[in-house]
Amino acid sequence: MSEQPPMIRVEGLRKQFGDFLAVAGISFEVAQGEILGFLGPNGAGKSTTIRMLCGLLKPTAGRIHIDGVDVAADPDALRKRIGYMSQKFSLYQDLTVRENLRFYGGVYGLRGAALESRIGYALEMSGLTAHPETLVSALAGGWKQRLALGCAILHRPRILFLDEPTSGVDPLSRRRFWDLIHDLSTEGVTILVSTHHMDEAQYCNRIALIDRGSIVALDTPGQLKRRSLGGELVRIECASPDRAMQALAALAQVRDVAVFGNSLHALVDNAADAAAAIVERLRTRGIAAARVTQIDATLEDVFVRLVSANHGPAGTGA
Repeated sequence: MSEQPPMIRVEGLRKQFGDFLAVAGISFEVAQGEILGFLGPNGAGKSTTIRMLCGLLKPTAGRIHIDGVDVAADPDALRKRIGYMSQKFSLYQDLTVRENLRFYGGVYGLRGAALESRIGYALEMSGLTAHPETLVSALAGGWKQRLALGCAILHRPRILFLDEPTSGVDPLSRRRFWDLIHDLSTEGVTILVSTHHMDEAQYCNRIALIDRGSIVALDTPGQLKRRSLGGELVRIECASPDRAMQALAALAQVRDVAVFGNSLHALVDNAADAAAAIVERLRTRGIAAARVTQIDATLEDVFVRLVSANHGPAGTGA
């Protein structure tokens, strides 16, 4: 982490809607130029948190400082410092690419030569230099996404909030979008991005795993995979994974087990010791030809493990 003051500081942030607690007193900091990923299922509290950070939603409790600005005390100063891209595509479909850029530039107070310069930058950044007069409704999803990012950074914000910006976009377009995010980060822009795509989270400097309004873990992708499981991971390839999971749930050598595609992932204390016991248990239950292999943990393994623990014994991990 940088020795400079954090660009984002959140302390005890809480949001309650009637009897529903959407955000449960979370605290975290984000350094200048850092990409922090909010990773969690739908309804975990990601969007609610981002809306509070942007000043769009009033917290029930807690404090937010963005680039030294107290969000509650000075929302006008906040708006000059941040860019925001929502998960719902917000550009005007019946306007051209250039008209959208000019409109949003005007909203941010850009005029004259400064506006035209930033429009040129946004067109080049989004790859739409040859299509400024194309209606937005005619653009493919990936192009719309990059145009929306261009609109969000027209005023050169120091902090960028991206709320599930790649939802519904094909994998290649998502990867290109993340290249743009990393370019902005290297220029010193601080970025907080929410996602439920595990592969995207790998691109972040740090990840906050969020579930039921709480941060259940916060660290780099590598550290999360090394430290959060507290054991070794094995893949079990066998017939009838659902039956096999039930058979292994009570096995002493298995601490946790979940279905991953056509196989199982099991958390054990020692992979070598557990392998023989797993094969024998499945054999006695009529599930033959089991293959047990030690594997490296993925973020999905970490997420399933931590969220399941957060839900308690009855949790589903979803």
